[in-house]
Amino acid sequence: MTGGAASAGQETAEVTFTQQGMWVTEQTVKVGTAYHMPLLVHLRGEPDTAALLAACAAVVERHPVLRGVVAEVGDELRLVPGAEVPVRRAAGPPGGPADGLPDGPLTGPGGPADGLPDGPSTGPAGGAGMDAAVREEILRPFDLESGPLARFTLFETGPGRHLLVFVAHHLVFDGQSKDILVGDLATFYNGERPPPLPAIDHGRAERDRVAALLPAAKEFWKPRWRDPGETVLLGRALRSRRAGEGRVLRITADPSVPGLTRFEVLLAALHVLLSGYGNAEVTTAVDLSTRPAEAAGHIGLFVNELPVASTPSPETTFRAFATALRAELREVYRFRQVPLTRAMPRIRPHAALVPVSVSYRTRTAPTPCSPASTPRWSGRSSTTRSAARCTCSAWTVPAASRSACVTTPRRSRTPRRRPPTCASSWNAPHTTPT
Repeated sequence: MTGGAASAGQETAEVTFTQQGMWVTEQTVKVGTAYHMPLLVHLRGEPDTAALLAACAAVVERHPVLRGVVAEVGDELRLVPGAEVPVRRAAGPPGGPADGLPDGPLTGPGGPADGLPDGPSTGPAGGAGMDAAVREEILRPFDLESGPLARFTLFETGPGRHLLVFVAHHLVFDGQSKDILVGDLATFYNGERPPPLPAIDHGRAERDRVAALLPAAKEFWKPRWRDPGETVLLGRALRSRRAGEGRVLRITADPSVPGLTRFEVLLAALHVLLSGYGNAEVTTAVDLSTRPAEAAGHIGLFVNELPVASTPSPETTFRAFATALRAELREVYRFRQVPLTRAMPRIRPHAALVPVSVSYRTRTAPTPCSPASTPRWSGRSSTTRSAARCTCSAWTVPAASRSACVTTPRRSRTPRRRPPTCASSWNAPHTTPT
């Protein structure tokens, strides 16, 4: 496809409401790299690079959405074929930091090593040059009009060490898609073929579901939604719903309240914390999955962001407050398929729905991957969509299972169990939000 328009005979598909809203936001609001979704796979030993790159190409063939772009076709937006997804081996790191990129180490949810080559790097600039090369690959802009909206790049980071960097635009990729991509990549790399995927038309099916829920959703949100004002955090008034450069702060917690899920406890704790900073009414946006059962193995965008509001009181116990917030969450879940902009159509486009947003993801099974490889989820592209964003990852599998894909030929490992934890990353702009 050239110029973002579909040619005669090309297959197109209806976009989802989330894709439509994200595309409009990209056209009207400066979001930078806030919608970049990087995934880093560290490889130890000497992988069959030809087989690995062929496996990357096979993943793209299996998931054509990775080759898609959103374009205006007639009087509507459609997902149409774009430029081919590049699958390449990097020639080597540059001699210094890339122009226009943030200084300092590239970071991810698990710490500095979560987004960086984990060992001495080779090349003209050593580790610093490799870090800059990986950072540049993650932050390199996408051509939203012609594509591609995804890319694979294989780096050699040292003797017997490689790093596969995958970056996709959020228009065609979500958090659960990371697990699917790694699983399919391992299957193809090992010379196998995953079972065929059922054909889906998520955009059209979603519109039918939303049409059925829309009258009730309008009645639900009418008394609840009002345009958010400022949110006070650490003595600063946060108003920004625009994208901007940010910094990352990390905490690790093991929340446990009988009768409540970890997410419910963490969200309640966040609301109580924001209340303690002087916010009588607290509203946070929450990312909710809209992935139907038939799309379980499909890469794509199946997410909707909705607000959750509360009025914490010092007279209420935390358990009672969290239980009430759980009840409100369950009400919101009834309309998770309906974008707020459909129920309240006068909302103006913003990079974020409210100044503070939350993303939560639970991983309950070992990561499927090829021998001698370790996937590391790097959700940071140095740009945040809101004044503050809390990204939580909850682990509910033994530590040994989480690293079971790392090959240790001469030494066996005894599985050890650890309690579930949740690592949270806050992105807070360096400059005063406006």
